[in-house]
Amino acid sequence: MTSNQLRKKFLDFFQKKQHTLVFSDTLIPADESLLFTSAGMNQFKPYFLGEKKDISRATSCQKCLRTGDLDNVGKTAYHHTFFEMLGNFSFGDYFKKEAIEFAWEFLTKELKIKEEDLWVSVYKDDEEAYDIWKDRIGIPVDKIVKLGEESNFWPASAPTLGPNGPCGPCSEIFFDRGGSVGCKKPSCNPDCSCGRFVEVWNLVFTQFNRIGKNKLEPLPQKNIDTGMGLERIVSVLQNKKSNFEIDILAPVVKEVNSLVVKSSCPNTQSAINAIADHARAATFAIADGVFPSNEDRGYVIRKIIRKALQHSRLLGNKEPFIYKIPGLLAELMGEQYPEVSQKKDTISKIIRAEEERYFLTVKEGESYLNEFKEELSKLGHNTITGKDVFRFYDTYGVDLDFIKTYVEVNNLKLATKWFDDFTNLLKEQKERSRKKSMFDEDIFKEKEFSIDEETDFIGYEKTEITANILRLFSVKDKLSTKGQERKELKNGEEGLVVTDATPFYAEAGGQLTDKGVIETDTGKFSVSKAFKADNAVLHKGKVIEGIVRKGKAKLMVDEKRRRALARSHTATHLLQASLRKVLGEHVIQQGSLVDEDEFRFDFTHFGKLNNEEKRRIEELVKEFITNGDKVEKKELSLEEAKEKGALAFFKDKYQNIVRVVSVSDYSSELCGGTHVDNTSEIRDFYIESESSISSGIRRIRALVADKAVSARESGKQKERISKDKKDINQLDVGQLASVLAEKIESETKGKIENIKGINFLSYLEKSNLSSSKDQQRVAYRASDIIQEKLGPLFFFLVINMGDKNMFICSSAGIDKGANCKKFIADFGKELSLMGGGNPAIASGVVSNIDSNFFDKVKEALNKFLKQ
Repeated sequence: MTSNQLRKKFLDFFQKKQHTLVFSDTLIPADESLLFTSAGMNQFKPYFLGEKKDISRATSCQKCLRTGDLDNVGKTAYHHTFFEMLGNFSFGDYFKKEAIEFAWEFLTKELKIKEEDLWVSVYKDDEEAYDIWKDRIGIPVDKIVKLGEESNFWPASAPTLGPNGPCGPCSEIFFDRGGSVGCKKPSCNPDCSCGRFVEVWNLVFTQFNRIGKNKLEPLPQKNIDTGMGLERIVSVLQNKKSNFEIDILAPVVKEVNSLVVKSSCPNTQSAINAIADHARAATFAIADGVFPSNEDRGYVIRKIIRKALQHSRLLGNKEPFIYKIPGLLAELMGEQYPEVSQKKDTISKIIRAEEERYFLTVKEGESYLNEFKEELSKLGHNTITGKDVFRFYDTYGVDLDFIKTYVEVNNLKLATKWFDDFTNLLKEQKERSRKKSMFDEDIFKEKEFSIDEETDFIGYEKTEITANILRLFSVKDKLSTKGQERKELKNGEEGLVVTDATPFYAEAGGQLTDKGVIETDTGKFSVSKAFKADNAVLHKGKVIEGIVRKGKAKLMVDEKRRRALARSHTATHLLQASLRKVLGEHVIQQGSLVDEDEFRFDFTHFGKLNNEEKRRIEELVKEFITNGDKVEKKELSLEEAKEKGALAFFKDKYQNIVRVVSVSDYSSELCGGTHVDNTSEIRDFYIESESSISSGIRRIRALVADKAVSARESGKQKERISKDKKDINQLDVGQLASVLAEKIESETKGKIENIKGINFLSYLEKSNLSSSKDQQRVAYRASDIIQEKLGPLFFFLVINMGDKNMFICSSAGIDKGANCKKFIADFGKELSLMGGGNPAIASGVVSNIDSNFFDKVKEALNKFLKQ
């Protein structure tokens, strides 16, 4: 039986048992507490909690991604990062008896597995399940194994260790591969890990609510959550010793073998298996919109790809190859998961870009490590400390596995507690980053505020309505987790207003919030922001006149701002259509920020746009605007919208009924934002800048309407000026500085360090200019731009000009003691600096630079700030 046949047979079986077929969710779960969809039950959480009740039985085949056992993948027959989980679920409907009977019927009748080849386990105190297996199913008692809470309870060891909340005993079904497999002991049973018994199905009986250690209360709604790994059951049916030998994985293993094996090692097969698994995981993750990056889900996918490449390097491979595998996976699994077939070319391009980035990092890492090795040798040492490892990891992007391999190959040693020291430094760095990226600590952060009321949004049709104020909150009291609810808000008070209906668009989908005014008979409230909490819209602002009380009110949106936001939002749709037409259909939106007549738009692409591409993209958007095309907004079912080819933003989760915004035959997107009625209302479009924000992700900043007209005229004026003067390499200082600042921002992302409360950043640039005076002007302006973009910073820039090095010291922390002029005076000799300036910016020359120069600058700043 093939994997496709098994998948269909399972789903058909449970549909006949009155289960609703629910298609696989994406690998990006709606539950924001989860990084990836890791189990079949994830998408059914609202049903398990009783929040949704439109179905009582469900069945699915869910694609899952887990990284907890990443190091075991390939080493065992059954571990994976990506896998498919077959499941059937009951939400307060049937319970243990039916769940057990369904499972047994499917395995023995539908799949025709011999009863004597199956064993089961139950939780040691679950006599109900034990009796069902023994009396109703008729399994011999010597084939029913009672296990403890660490093995047969969900979550594992929940009664003793927690967490509090819904939990319950499990019953697992095992396939016995025979006494000739594994430890061969007569006493061997499913509790043995020798490999003889294959766990194929886990039945979870969620019946308790844990309220403390070994304190379990019955749940009012008892649920069933089952999971059967598709790859495992297929390996049983196809009589394979390993999941990697089944029909949907064996061809991938064979392809990997042909692509990477240049030499053999003791673990060649496990390495090949791991690579095949990781290639599949990366392919499916990217198909669902998770692109390799340095943050969150993207970091996990980058790690998985790099893990595969590390395995391949041990086999002698030194070039990209994973990008060749998505096409094969599309052939093997595209029938069930069409997104892989539809996006295979894009997936390959993204993976190839990531592979090239990795091999460049390896090359640079080897160079850094070789230099460090020479320095250690001169000092008579061969030990690398945790601090050294952290510097290579954090500053140069060299991963830990590469460092460990390098140490082993080059007869070096790692210090005894290197990993503890490395981990502590990493925690400190993450904490600094967390504090740097924190929003204000207002108790009314949107995600922390929960409210029962519902607000009807009618802002698509009207910008002024009469509604009822339901609740009022003051925001000055930060002691209460719910804020201070009030009967009224007085003049000058900041607060939140909840109404039963609103025309105010709550910030979402990248579009900034509407602003405006709420008026009552007794007062006026200025709305600075609208945001959603559950199903309510909260209007945040300040009373600017009189007193605001509950009751009737007039809500009025600032129409000028609304029109400007609508122009920008529709322009993002036109830009995406233009990008896909000029660059290719691999372009997919990754994020946006829509402001008044200006916006930024992040998208997938693998290289910098050249001037001709930018010109064509800009001209095409302007053509769309000139055409005066109608912008249509319709509500459709999610299924119908996808069938019509509407693009969806991968981070968003959609309801069954969605809003589709379409323009002629060139743009159709799922979007809840506000839009113009005709493209001509946008009037003009201008690309202000284009840059890289991470591997494979680009960002365009653009202007529309009068802002676009002004920017274009300003650009033309700069061009006229530049023609009349002998400027630098045909570019003015501002343009060169912008280019340099963009490069610095791109290449130092994440590299800012905090020293005594001052953010520190350093950078080395090789100059192409012949005039040091011109270079100094460019460097000064670039430093200003960096301060605007990343600041406030203590920024130390070194420009290499052939036989000499120039430095620029720029500080936005003078009030905290980071004085550039004094720093150079105090540490100039120690750092071989000659120059001067003022407290905010200073410059000069560096007479001596070695590989540790910037570390010396950092150490000097640390000493300087202690003074």
